[in-house]
Amino acid sequence: MKIFLDTSSLIKLYHREAGSYIVDNIFQQNTITEIFLSELTKIEFVSAFWKKARTQEITVIKAGQLITVFEKDFKKYTFIPINTHIISNAQVFITKYAQQGLRTLDCIQLSIAVSLINDVNLFVTSDKLMESFFKQEQLPV
Repeated sequence: MKIFLDTSSLIKLYHREAGSYIVDNIFQQNTITEIFLSELTKIEFVSAFWKKARTQEITVIKAGQLITVFEKDFKKYTFIPINTHIISNAQVFITKYAQQGLRTLDCIQLSIAVSLINDVNLFVTSDKLMESFFKQEQLPV
């Protein structure tokens, strides 16, 4: 099975938090052959863990360790670059869903997810709002 993970779900593979078991179950119950991530995830992942350190949810040392592990794992993932096609579609999505709460970085994630519709079996997000956009775009979640 080929899957797309947005940053909210990827984080749960590296740090135990609410909902981690859901992502874990996907990996336990399926043979995952390829994991697609947005190139944007590299930035969002690091930002999320430094925020956890700033808010003292985790230590600075732990944040650094988790970021290092993620960077060492890059070879496990297929990163989808942000190109002009992705940006053009993101502009369409922000116009289409802004009133429902779609934000800038999420519209890029959504654009990348939609670009993979023929390559991915399951689209995983731990963000309920993002899940609603995936469903509206008829992505299997």
